Amino acid sequence: MERWDIYDSDKKRTGRTMKKNDWCLKEGEYHLTVLGIVQHRNGRFLITKRVMTKAWAPGWWEVSGGAAQAGEDSKDAVIREVKEETGLDVSEWDGGYLFSYKRENPNEGDNYFVDIYRFVSDFDEADIHLQTDETDGYLLATLEEIEEFAKQGIFLHYDSIKEAFKTVVAF
Repeated sequence: MERWDIYDSDKKRTGRTMKKNDWCLKEGEYHLTVLGIVQHRNGRFLITKRVMTKAWAPGWWEVSGGAAQAGEDSKDAVIREVKEETGLDVSEWDGGYLFSYKRENPNEGDNYFVDIYRFVSDFDEADIHLQTDETDGYLLATLEEIEEFAKQGIFLHYDSIKEAFKTVVAF
């Protein structure tokens, strides 16, 4: 069974863990999630479409991400998530950590930090291998296409991560 570390409000591990999706967090307790924006050097972004069987936001577009497992640091988690969901190994790519934000949902027991990363490379589309139980296709999208999905209300987390698409990444 997958376990997640519990963090305090300063984003420090408490030494306690929780079961995956066991929404038991109290005020001041958080788990850690990561999002990895994958960008081709041609300027387009790799986005994936969620399968229709997802309980939350089926058919919506997103970037790769998920929860950090117990004992796993943020960067290792995002590299793992991108690899699992897209087949791409971004560990040696340009880019890296951009920023974090925090969400508090005390009535749901689901408080979390989100660490945002962006990785840039001249990857080959043939190297993309989607996790079919999670994704139902992909698009190498322009920023304008992503913004349009966001306007339609079908791009996850856009308001929280939109600056990550625009941030200049030093090579």
